[in-house]
Amino acid sequence: MQRIRYVAIGDSFSEGIGDDRADGVPLPGWTGRLASGTADHLGTPVAYANLAVRGRLLAGVLDGQLDAALALDPAPTLLTFCAGGNDLLRPRFDVAALIGRLESAVTTVLDRGVRMALLSPADPSARLPLGSLINHRGDAWAEALGDLARRHGLPFVDVSRDAHLRRAEFWSADRLHMNASGHQRVADLALHAVLDGPSPAVPPQVPVARRRVRDEARYYREHVLPWVGRRVTRRSSGDGRSATFPTWTTVAPATVGD
Repeated sequence: MQRIRYVAIGDSFSEGIGDDRADGVPLPGWTGRLASGTADHLGTPVAYANLAVRGRLLAGVLDGQLDAALALDPAPTLLTFCAGGNDLLRPRFDVAALIGRLESAVTTVLDRGVRMALLSPADPSARLPLGSLINHRGDAWAEALGDLARRHGLPFVDVSRDAHLRRAEFWSADRLHMNASGHQRVADLALHAVLDGPSPAVPPQVPVARRRVRDEARYYREHVLPWVGRRVTRRSSGDGRSATFPTWTTVAPATVGD
C-alpha cells in the first residue's frame, strides 16, 4: 500500500487553535489527530504537513498555501481543505464567488493526482454575538461545499452541521475555536469519511454551567473586544505567522501489530 502523505491547508481551525493537547496527543488540532488516527487505523507511519495559519481568508489559503502544499517533495497523496469561516465573519460574504475560486483549486489538485477532502468550518454561532447571522451564512457555505464535493466525487465532512458539535463542551474559552474534545470529534468524523475508519461514537451529554454576568463581562473584555480591535485596524491574528509543520513529519502508529 502506498504510504499516505497528508497535508492540511486552512485557517485557525486546521492550524489547531484551541487544542491544548491536555490528553497527551503528539500533534495539535483535528489535522494532527487525523494523522495520528490514520497511522493507527492503517498500522503504518503517515507523513504529515500542516500549512494552515490562523486568520486567513479563503483567498489567502488558496493563494498562499495551496501551491506550497502541491510543491512538497515528495508530493502529497491526500489534502484537506477547510476555510471560509473567517470570510463569513466579514461584512460582505459572497458564496458563489468563493465557491468559484475553490472549484478552480479543486480541479488543480485533482489534476495533480492528489486526493482532496473538504470540510465545512465549525459553527460557533450558538454562543457568539450576531450568532443567527453567522449560523445562516455557515449553513449556506456548508451547503455549497457539499454540492462542490458531490460534483467532483470528494469526501465531505459537514462539521458545521454535526448534531453534537454546537454544544458548549466542545468549545474553548473564546467560544470561537474548538477545544481538545472538539478537535478529536472532528478528527473522528474525518477519519470515517475520508479513510473509512470506524464510525464516531456518540458523545455523552455534559451538563453546562449557567452563565454569570461577571463571566460574560470577562469574556467580552478578553475575547470580543480584541477581535473588534483587529477588525477596526485591519489586522489579523495570523499576521507575521507561518505554518507550524511546513515540511513532512513522520507520524508513527501508537501500536504496531506483529
